[in-house]
Amino acid sequence: MTDRFDRAALIAAAQRAMAGAYAPYSGFQVGAALAFADGTVVTGANFENASYGLSLCAETVAAASASQAGHRAGLIAVAVVGGHHGVIDGVVAPCGRCRQVLHELAALGGTDPLIIAAGAHETVDMPLSALLPLAFGPANLQP
Repeated sequence: MTDRFDRAALIAAAQRAMAGAYAPYSGFQVGAALAFADGTVVTGANFENASYGLSLCAETVAAASASQAGHRAGLIAVAVVGGHHGVIDGVVAPCGRCRQVLHELAALGGTDPLIIAAGAHETVDMPLSALLPLAFGPANLQP
């Protein structure tokens, strides 16, 4: 088991995932890549729906895919990229819903993953706890 990951490779994986986004309404494609301590990388892309509220964000798709594949612990980093019609724009950070979903996944393994929001000319790195302070999670449901 390792706590290291290749930052550039993780961002590249998010970029490749972005290409698979289904965004016919907004044209805004997002890709996410989740790195786990065992070296596994799981990706996801946004999937829009004509009923906008039913759309799925890239980070949520990746988290659900990771869970389905048995990766429920050891989340150490998340890279997110996005832009219009396949062109990476500015920095895109996980939305509030995705921050909560990522917090749940991270809490299962007791980690505080690094979030890498990569834009065309700038990248911002910060721990998930800085993006979602005082997060509600599994520990809050314990008696």
